[in-house]
Amino acid sequence: MANWRETLILIVIFSLHSRAFQHSISAQEKITMMFSESQFDGGSQISNSPAAAANRDTFGLVPLTIKQISEASYSGDDKSNFSVSGADVVNVTVVGMVSNIKERNTDVTFTLDDGTGKLDCKRWLNEPFDRLQMEEIREGVYVHVDGHLKSFKGEKHVAVFSVRPVTNFDEITFHFIACIHNHMRSSKDEKIKRDGEVLDLTPNTPIQNGTNGSLSTHSSQNSVPFNVDGVKGFDQMVLAYLQLPANYGNEKGIHTDELAQKLKLPVNKIMESIRTLEDEGMIYSTIDEFHYKATSCS
Repeated sequence: MANWRETLILIVIFSLHSRAFQHSISAQEKITMMFSESQFDGGSQISNSPAAAANRDTFGLVPLTIKQISEASYSGDDKSNFSVSGADVVNVTVVGMVSNIKERNTDVTFTLDDGTGKLDCKRWLNEPFDRLQMEEIREGVYVHVDGHLKSFKGEKHVAVFSVRPVTNFDEITFHFIACIHNHMRSSKDEKIKRDGEVLDLTPNTPIQNGTNGSLSTHSSQNSVPFNVDGVKGFDQMVLAYLQLPANYGNEKGIHTDELAQKLKLPVNKIMESIRTLEDEGMIYSTIDEFHYKATSCS
């Protein structure tokens, strides 16, 4: 409980300084940046080259503080997987201030500080789009980082596949609250597991759409089509379509109009599902607010 008291104190401090923070953000920092295609480095070393998309892990994004990451335990003998609060963690989302930026032709490394600790991050520059996204990232700027949690010589780091400046201070407060919620939910589910009870939904469990490369859309718009691993109804239809190999491999993502056309659903229902899946860390926006990709393939 002591750790979470510290986190709650941080939330209060951040909230008290929100007005000053918002005034200090320059107009350039308020530009909404685009998300890049996921890129993970190929092995356990931070200096390795990035791997192909086929090697990505099929886990959603888990909100964590850097202190939680530093205390994460290994969940496998090969020390390539991690566990936080009893739940497996592969892809994480972290919010903090950037420092110690180092640029090379192939990558950019930087340190992230969220008030609970510091974390090394690395972004590969495979495409011009990746370089464009990093242009707005400067020392002293608060950013929202999504990436693949890895370890090298006992030191944890994140292979970044998306980074964008924080444009609203509420993002920081919301992130810490999300970390607390995820911790409490994971701890509760772990206790239920130990007690031998059956879980309906386990956080951070990979989504299996069961479509074998195709997606059926015969369900009525007024009915709930199916329920897989806790993702219900139209949300599952949208997720399953984005997880199809052809769509998952599209670096620009899939437009919401295409989702509505292919799934035979109203645009408003598509957008509702997108917001839900985005909040759960199962999808993310790419080149604009109308294009989306899944964080994992089917």
